[in-house]
Amino acid sequence: MNNKIKILIATQNIGKFTEIQEVLSSLPLDLYHLKLKKFASYLKNDYFEEHGETFEENAELKAMHYHELIGMTTIGEDSGIIVDALKDELGVKTRRWGAGEHATDEEWIKHFMKVMENVPDEKRTAKFVCAAAFMDGGGEVVMFKGETKGIITRDLEAPLKPGIPLSSCFKPLGKNKVYASLSEKEKNQISHRGKAFHELKTFIKNYFQIAS
Repeated sequence: MNNKIKILIATQNIGKFTEIQEVLSSLPLDLYHLKLKKFASYLKNDYFEEHGETFEENAELKAMHYHELIGMTTIGEDSGIIVDALKDELGVKTRRWGAGEHATDEEWIKHFMKVMENVPDEKRTAKFVCAAAFMDGGGEVVMFKGETKGIITRDLEAPLKPGIPLSSCFKPLGKNKVYASLSEKEKNQISHRGKAFHELKTFIKNYFQIAS
């Protein structure tokens, strides 16, 4: 008999899901993502648009939408990068910016690196932001947030990881490697998503009264 707690991570981005799964792996959870075949019938006529003005709004809207649609305990996540040299251009629009959300990872990052090509070193500062919204049957949303500052490198310093191409050119402060060159465990200790989900992990343990 499977006594694991079932939680839907409301994302189709396998790169994000893998990182979240690593953070929560020590808990007795069955984690699901939206690309699983078991959800195909729910999503057949579904269209969710991220129209929030903040990461928190988008995460909450996502959690509420997919909790109502599928009926599982749901975590909605929204994340993106704020690049000081491209003020107000990315943020909550990160994946839709530039080459657009339908571009491949390779196309998207190629455009981004071209735009950043002539930006001087002192203006290549940036920060990643993640908001994670937890929603269970009670209807209340609980929010968690993480931020990590760093710089945009001049070249891609690691192979692209599916769904998270910026990981190959974002070097967090205090590290000599870009995100994509770090192990999942090492990255999740310092990353924006890792910070948000480590807090959420503590909340889940208390919420479901999971013994240490």
